[in-house]
Amino acid sequence: MPRYGLYRAAFEAFALPGLMPALRRFSKARGVLFTLHRVLPEPPAAFAPNGILQVTPHFLEAVIVRARKAGFEIVDLDEAVRRLGSPEAKPFVVLTFDDGYRDNLIHALPVLKKHQAPFALYIPTALIDGVGVVWWQALEDVIAANEVVVVDLPEGPHYGDAATLEQKRATFAYVYERYRKMPEPDREASVQALAERYGLDLARHCRELIMDWAELKTFADDPLCTIGAHTVHHFELSKLPEQQMRAEIEQSAKVLAAQFGKQPRHLSYPIGGVAAAGPREFAAARELGFATAVTTRPGGLYGDHAEHLTALPRISLNGLFQEKRFIDVLLTAEVFTLMRRGRRLDVS
Repeated sequence: MPRYGLYRAAFEAFALPGLMPALRRFSKARGVLFTLHRVLPEPPAAFAPNGILQVTPHFLEAVIVRARKAGFEIVDLDEAVRRLGSPEAKPFVVLTFDDGYRDNLIHALPVLKKHQAPFALYIPTALIDGVGVVWWQALEDVIAANEVVVVDLPEGPHYGDAATLEQKRATFAYVYERYRKMPEPDREASVQALAERYGLDLARHCRELIMDWAELKTFADDPLCTIGAHTVHHFELSKLPEQQMRAEIEQSAKVLAAQFGKQPRHLSYPIGGVAAAGPREFAAARELGFATAVTTRPGGLYGDHAEHLTALPRISLNGLFQEKRFIDVLLTAEVFTLMRRGRRLDVS
């Protein structure tokens, strides 16, 4: 992953002692939203392309402790909205978790409760039902277990070598990129065929990775937790026709309201990058009544974001950058503004 090598070099440079606190003293940023997915105590395997989605409970705790020591308050999403409109408010951090992984219950929740840290949990309802497909992890697991992988693509079968670590990484990168560009029905069909070919039970796979409704209720009943919508099937919304895109958002909110008696006010776009959600999706979230909607476009939060609450950036707590010396970098919005050539807003 060459881009992560560039990011690491930049992070190493920014991590010089005292540099980030000095930069924050001149910052106009009001706060940051952190993106998390999985929380697991063990390190990723040698072949784990989805390891970027995984941090340890120890690192999560270190981020909470360091953020507060650096003068940030950890707040919920509603308080973050209030502070965006208040120049005098204290700087804040919001912790957000996508997808509803079971390890959030086992390993993240005890840390969050220990430190009384508010957080948001964005839920794709089909995955909680056990009928969704965690396709990115399924692809990794099939490649990890085989020396050659045959993947059905629109132009015909792709034969991916997977005998060595390097071959596995190359095959995953190629297929993942193709899946990201394929229409969702074609990608779904390809993943189903792949799973059948290699004996992976996708329903069981989803059930093992993702919480069920009873487990999720533990979060819904916790005052620290804000349950947000993450669509029904975790499709990339930009690939869908307008009506289906809106239905994915609206139906997920209705299901969550029916389950827990409270309409979710906050949304996370699946995948969430520039290719996955844009102005059409931002407008739909606003029209459907969400108070906020978050992307995975990197950046901190500034006063101007109060006018663009359905296009909020987040900073990933990336599994490849779990060194404590990087926490101050992650807390500094200006780092990501500089990486984006001075752009604070990205709503196009």
